[in-house]
Amino acid sequence: MIAVAVAASVLAAWLLLPSRPPSPVAPGPGGPEARPGRWVWWAGPAVVLLFPLVPLRALALSAVTVAAGLAGVALLRARSARLAARATSARVLELCEQLSADLGAGQPPGTALQRAAVTWPALAPAAEAQRIGSDVPGALRDAARQPGADDLRLVAAAWQLTHRTGAGLADAVDRVARGLREAHATRRVVDGELASARATARLVACLPLLALAMGSGTGGDPWGFLLGHPIGLACLGAGLLFGFAGLWWIEALARGVERT
Repeated sequence: MIAVAVAASVLAAWLLLPSRPPSPVAPGPGGPEARPGRWVWWAGPAVVLLFPLVPLRALALSAVTVAAGLAGVALLRARSARLAARATSARVLELCEQLSADLGAGQPPGTALQRAAVTWPALAPAAEAQRIGSDVPGALRDAARQPGADDLRLVAAAWQLTHRTGAGLADAVDRVARGLREAHATRRVVDGELASARATARLVACLPLLALAMGSGTGGDPWGFLLGHPIGLACLGAGLLFGFAGLWWIEALARGVERT
């Protein structure tokens, strides 16, 4: 019955998720017209009728399981987004160094930007704007909106300043590259300090599992209490809630430090 309850909870959560609009498909010759979304008419009532047939304890356990799964997925997605933003920030630094080297070698800005766009397609609009004589700083600021690419605003500011004042673009981009190298060196130090805090938070989050294993090894039945008793289910839900809240809080503090 617990498995049935978990399956019903997962199906209910899936039904609540927004679905992508179906693509129009032409009906085959002589065949009935496709009607996307017909499964909702039987899946929804099936979930509603299935819930009263399972015990309340199984429903509570399934709710805790689904909530823990969703929280874990949210933490993994946040970590993936953080790593992707860090990779994008490193790519911006490589772009500035490449632009500085190409401009310092005497290449025109359009050619240097075209070469940079080959290695990073996100700069293709800026390269196209340079080719047709449009707003290159505006295109760079548009590219800086993606996570981790905020430093492109400095390149856009240097490009706009040299365009208005007639100063050398190579010197301006070189100064931006040097500043970004110093900033990245500081970020590496900060990341090293935050890595220990993140590791400690994960270790503390895993300590309850070690305590349960030790309790089972000494002849107790902590899993039976947690999974088979109402008070145990309440303790399990509260423990998971505080554990995920602590991990999320540590990540929020780390993100705040990284932004400063």
